[in-house]
Amino acid sequence: MEQDTTTKLYTFLIYSENVPGLLSQITAVFTRRQVNIESLNVCASSTPGAHKYTVTANCDERMARILTSQIEKRIEVLQAHFYTDDQLFINETALFKLSTPVMLKNPDVGRMVRFHNARIIEVNNTYTVVEITGITNDILSLFDTLKTMDCVLQFVRSGRICITKSRVEHLDEYLAAREVKRASSCKSK
Repeated sequence: MEQDTTTKLYTFLIYSENVPGLLSQITAVFTRRQVNIESLNVCASSTPGAHKYTVTANCDERMARILTSQIEKRIEVLQAHFYTDDQLFINETALFKLSTPVMLKNPDVGRMVRFHNARIIEVNNTYTVVEITGITNDILSLFDTLKTMDCVLQFVRSGRICITKSRVEHLDEYLAAREVKRASSCKSK
C-alpha cells in the first residue's frame, strides 16, 4: 500500500482539561517534528470543564497521524483529531486599519470593502477600521486588493475557529463512555 505524501493544511482539534503549561507541551509536539504551526486558537469548549485547541499546520497525512498520536499521549489531553477543510465549518475574523484620506480619494476602496461583505466599525480623519469574518481565502483576497490600493495601515487576522460537520461531538461520546466505564468499575469493587 502506497502512503500519501501530499502536504496540505490539516486542522487539529484537541480537547483537554484546563491545565497550565499544556499549550507549550502541545506546541512542542509540532516543534520536535519540525512542523510549523500556521494558526492557533484556544478557548473553552461547549463541554463543561474542557478546553479546545484549534491548530492548523501543513504536513502529510502520515505526519498528521503521528502528531495526533503524540498529542493524545499527554495525560491532560482528553482527545485529539485531525481534519481536512472539507470536514469542517471554518471561520476567521480580520481587522484592517485603512487610511481615511486614501479612502476618500479612491472610491474603489469602499467598493471593495462592500464587495467582500466587510463592515466599517470606526471612522475618523486619520483611519478607518474594517472588520471581515469568513474563510481564509476571502480575507486574504480583500487584503491583497486593499494592499494594491496602498491604503492598509495595519492588518490582523484571528486564528481559525471551526466545528466538525459530524452529527455527533466526539468528545461528548468519549466522556460518556469513560463515565460508564468508571461507574461500572466502582460497582465491581
